[in-house]
Amino acid sequence: MTYSEYLYPNDIHIFWSLMIVTYPFITGLVAGAFIASALYHVFGREEMKPVSRFALLVSLSFMLCVTLPLLVHLGHPERSFNIMITPHWHSAIAGFGFIYSFYLIVLILEILVSYREDIVHNYRFSGGGVQRMFWGVLALGVTDINEETRKADRKVINVLALLGIPAACTLHGYVGFLFGSLKSNPWWSTPLMPQVFLLSAILSGLALVILLYIWFSNKGILTRSFECLRSLCFFLWLSMLGYVISEGLEILFFFYESSDAWVVISTLLADWLWETFVIMQLGIGVVVSFVLLTIMIFIKENEALYTRLAIIASVTSIFEVWMMRWNVIIGGQLFSKSGVGFRAFNVEWLEKEGILMTIGLTLLPFLFLYILMKIFPPREAAH
Repeated sequence: MTYSEYLYPNDIHIFWSLMIVTYPFITGLVAGAFIASALYHVFGREEMKPVSRFALLVSLSFMLCVTLPLLVHLGHPERSFNIMITPHWHSAIAGFGFIYSFYLIVLILEILVSYREDIVHNYRFSGGGVQRMFWGVLALGVTDINEETRKADRKVINVLALLGIPAACTLHGYVGFLFGSLKSNPWWSTPLMPQVFLLSAILSGLALVILLYIWFSNKGILTRSFECLRSLCFFLWLSMLGYVISEGLEILFFFYESSDAWVVISTLLADWLWETFVIMQLGIGVVVSFVLLTIMIFIKENEALYTRLAIIASVTSIFEVWMMRWNVIIGGQLFSKSGVGFRAFNVEWLEKEGILMTIGLTLLPFLFLYILMKIFPPREAAH
């Protein structure tokens, strides 16, 4: 680790490392994927139907891994259960536990109701025994399929999706709230932080759904629809626009206020975060993604070209969000509370919170997605 100027003796080490970067990144993918599903169930975007149920599976896959980076970071992960058994109503971390549990229940119920016809079909034609019992439990005790039950299912799905939207937004917006409420750190302490985190979460989740939709539609697993892809990319463009405006206002606020904090922040951006913030996050992530998404608005018929641009724009959007998490969390710890001292952060490959662990936890949700797709075939719903 390298140092510059003066650091307080108790402010030398960076304690929040890659696991704390990975945690809000995975959480954001959960929220963004759920929004992609809600566009059909709540807002009636019929062109989104081919991806509506699949987006729920994506959201659940990453939801199952949300807490893992935090558990790896903790010295005693078994103590995490104290959040539930000894709740502290004024603790933001305890609040996360309740929000997470509520949203997980809503998400699982919505998936079970969305796939109820498939579940009932498997229940009726299963061989009996444990397999039949398994499908019976997933059917929630309702094994009838008729027009009346379909109508009831649609109402339940709409209610659950409507409940899930604020839950998903709160789940990730609270992460920005945690950082924004830390008055001791000028890089974090801004009321725009929850909004920036939430919009970037929607951005990354939509980009992931676009990439997976292109892949599985090419494999014939999902229904291929150019209108669905165009709609997904349009909402990706809208979320990018909102995110860029919010991020720009945040920096403009620091600059216009020109408080003592701006001396530290301007040095941080111009020197210590020049490559990761200016070049990688803004140059590659924001500029490339936004330019491509804007060009794609005017492409009406060339599906092959549109798909290639969508892939590039989605990859750079996800990269941008990852770099945003890095620059906020790691960048906010690079300067000392002395106001003049800075330190570099070096990443290791094999340590507990190193690169390999980060890659493993980021890829683990795709294993869960594979398993869920075996249980719940993600083909388009018949109703």
